[in-house]
Amino acid sequence: MAKRIVECVPNFSEGRDEKLIQIISDAGRGIEGARVLGIEPDGDYNRTVLTIAGEPDAVSEAAFRVIKSAYENIDMRNHNGEHPRIGAVDVCPFIPLEGVTMSECAEMSVSLAKRVSSELELCTFLYGAAASSPERELLSDLRKGQYEGFEERLNNQGPNLPDYGPTEWNEKTAKFGAVVIGARQILVAYNVNVDEKDANAARKAGSLVRSTGRLLKKEDGRRTRIPGMLPMVQGMGLPLESHGISQVSMNLRDVTITPMHIAFEAVKSIVNDHGVNTCGSELVGLVPLSAMLDSGRWYADEGCTDENELVNAAINGLGLDHLAPFDAEDRIIEWALAKEVEV
Repeated sequence: MAKRIVECVPNFSEGRDEKLIQIISDAGRGIEGARVLGIEPDGDYNRTVLTIAGEPDAVSEAAFRVIKSAYENIDMRNHNGEHPRIGAVDVCPFIPLEGVTMSECAEMSVSLAKRVSSELELCTFLYGAAASSPERELLSDLRKGQYEGFEERLNNQGPNLPDYGPTEWNEKTAKFGAVVIGARQILVAYNVNVDEKDANAARKAGSLVRSTGRLLKKEDGRRTRIPGMLPMVQGMGLPLESHGISQVSMNLRDVTITPMHIAFEAVKSIVNDHGVNTCGSELVGLVPLSAMLDSGRWYADEGCTDENELVNAAINGLGLDHLAPFDAEDRIIEWALAKEVEV
């Protein structure tokens, strides 16, 4: 691999139709300098997380082709799923891995957003380090109202209109929705499994651990927020019907500040207080080796320094193989890149 390495993680809104998932994922293949490292569909969320890494220009081209294929193959008017989303490709972040700065990733985001809006005539937003203003940095703010509320948002011509592309509802927008493109540090998408069907304890835990905490309302209309337990964490509780359990679905926005084992143990302590147990956890997408080693040090015997032992301790301690086998060589970014093969 080249010494200038960027990761891109398009999340597209199809997680059930295996043929469509393959078609859209394959659109990112065959580009010299870019490799598809991971394809992770989720039927409950009806969403697939695609991981691409390689040279900046090649990765940008792969991302464009994935967005184009998603537009051609997904109709958001027929889409439903548990996970919030605003379009056929909900979010498409660029992440600097080696020899590339965050500002360069932000420039890539702007270029791709302009290209998608001009060549495909689709709505694009910028977020993270590429955001056009501080108020537009958070993905959750830009997708408020989700796809179902996007038509009204455009018709009202209020705040949070797309950065590029059409600002009026049309046939293409009805089919695709919008895509949020941006630049960010490595974010770990991490879900803790909760052994209940109705998600009562999971929802409580999600509202307590996430950084924004809980919204408190008074009868006279006044509002305030009770801050959450964990910094740099987004989270919510959801039922996972296909497995008969629930999850606290989290984005660990800076895993050096809130590591996976802290998030796991926090959720575990809360749901245990409600008489419910956790049953492992899962990673969505790939994870940096440093994050696995950090959690491994907590679960391994004190003083352990062997990388493989620490990784195995993290897998076992977090229960990462509860729902499906966890292959560290495919799921850890540095190890997957070293294999130099595509999924």
